[in-house]
Amino acid sequence: MENPAAPFHLHAISPCDGRYADKTAPLREYFSEWALIRYRLRVEIEYFIALCGFDIPALAAFPKEKFEDLRNLYRNFSDADAQEIKEIEKTTNHDVKAVEYFIKARFEKWSLQEFEEFVHFGLTSQDINNTAQPLMLKEGLENAVLPALQSVIDKISEKAEEWSQVGMLARTHGQPASPTILGKEMLVFVERIYSQLQLLASTPHSAKFGGATGNLNAHYVAFPDKDWVGFANRFVKEHLGLERYQTTTQIEHYDNAAAIFDAMRRVNTILIDFCRDVWTYVSMDYFKQKIKQGEVGSSAMPHKVNPIDFENAEGNLGVANALFTHLSMKLPISRMQRDLTDSTVCRTIGLPMAHSLIAYKSLEKGLGKLLLHQESFEQDLENNWAVVSEAIQTILRAEGFPHPYEALKALTRTGNKITKETIHDFIDHLDVPSPLKERMKRITPQNYTGFYGAHPESISQRIEDCKRHNA
Repeated sequence: MENPAAPFHLHAISPCDGRYADKTAPLREYFSEWALIRYRLRVEIEYFIALCGFDIPALAAFPKEKFEDLRNLYRNFSDADAQEIKEIEKTTNHDVKAVEYFIKARFEKWSLQEFEEFVHFGLTSQDINNTAQPLMLKEGLENAVLPALQSVIDKISEKAEEWSQVGMLARTHGQPASPTILGKEMLVFVERIYSQLQLLASTPHSAKFGGATGNLNAHYVAFPDKDWVGFANRFVKEHLGLERYQTTTQIEHYDNAAAIFDAMRRVNTILIDFCRDVWTYVSMDYFKQKIKQGEVGSSAMPHKVNPIDFENAEGNLGVANALFTHLSMKLPISRMQRDLTDSTVCRTIGLPMAHSLIAYKSLEKGLGKLLLHQESFEQDLENNWAVVSEAIQTILRAEGFPHPYEALKALTRTGNKITKETIHDFIDHLDVPSPLKERMKRITPQNYTGFYGAHPESISQRIEDCKRHNA
């Protein structure tokens, strides 16, 4: 590095801690090395406190007033504390053991050495890692990632309600199709994301806590008359707020973690779909974008205002999904009672969360810049009178008119431009009663918008239903 005094982020390898460091900063509390050490410390301390309440004679004299001092070790965890643990690790060459020794050093400082061997009592490293990491994931999602996602959902919901009466030419296979409502097309994504969030919420955050090979061997050999399974279940549930796997090897199965990663990937896939749709609408001139003074759209073409926020979001969502895919496919696989491949992979859990967070913030920013270009919507509808042919042939079907589909097909596939006059001339030559002709003539591309066109208030109602089901 030519300039050691340059800001750290300029030398970061990952853009999550470099270019986008300001956007991902909230995740450091949950997915950094510092955070992992603190969560391990939290589990070790809560475990010791739980043991003190489990009627173990050797712990009966432990002063209960020291519980808060113990908890303050992780509540007030500092960079200096983390560095102290990393220094211990240089000697132990074992990250979890370093946390254990850090706590024991405090016991010695407080003249409580007689109790220090009950720190990490009967445990293997994965009893700490496989509780700390699910807890990190749970709290990182709840406190940082999902609130950012909710802001995106709220923004799309606002647009859905704002545009609840904006008619729009639909396109299926890229071709003009039966008109729709722009707000309803936004609602599609709101409903899809909320559906996935329901599945995500139903997946428990699970932990492994059962000793070297999942059988609580050391616990039972030391105190064979104790209900260690009940203790483990209560500890994981009441002290950590997680669900304990009942039957494990040395490590957790990661099956529920994989389900969480898959749920996040599905949410992100929906948002990729959204990004591409909005990008296309911008290219079709359906949307303009607010211009910020001083910003450059293109280094060569001064007129350009590019949909960069949606492009940035799409790119980051794709990277996140690639990582989520690897996590969900790799972590549930471990040779026999364990191998170490999960250890290094688990350290990357924060990366897809970071790329997701970057994408969510870009999406929120992009949505805030969209300006409806009403004229483009109206012109598109007016230029595509052929789309009312579905309405006309359906009414004729209902009236028993012979072969209406074929008649409209012959009309609309001549290669000639279909206009209002073309449609009305066709209707005038039909052998049907005049009131029916008048009814069909009242149909336009602008008003042939179905349920949501007739009931724009239903968009807001559906959004409220989704919110209520996800509360």
